[in-house]
Amino acid sequence: MNQYISQNKTNGITLIALVITIIVLLILAGISIASLTGENGILSKTNIAKEETKKKDYEEALKIIGNRIAF
Repeated sequence: MNQYISQNKTNGITLIALVITIIVLLILAGISIASLTGENGILSKTNIAKEETKKKDYEEALKIIGNRIAF
C-alpha cells in the first residue's frame, strides 16, 4: 500500500513541476514579445535608428559635394 501512495506523489510532483515550467515559459514569452513590439520596443527603435542613419548619410554626402564645389 505504501508503494502505491509514494508512486502517486511522485507523479503529482512531476505534473506540478510541468505546470510551473509551462507558466514560467509563458511569462518569459510574454515579456519577450512585449520587449520586441510596442511603441518603445526593439523593432521600433531599429526603424528609428535606420531612418537616422539614412539622414546622416545624406547630410554627409551633401557636405562632401559642397566641399568639392568650393574648391
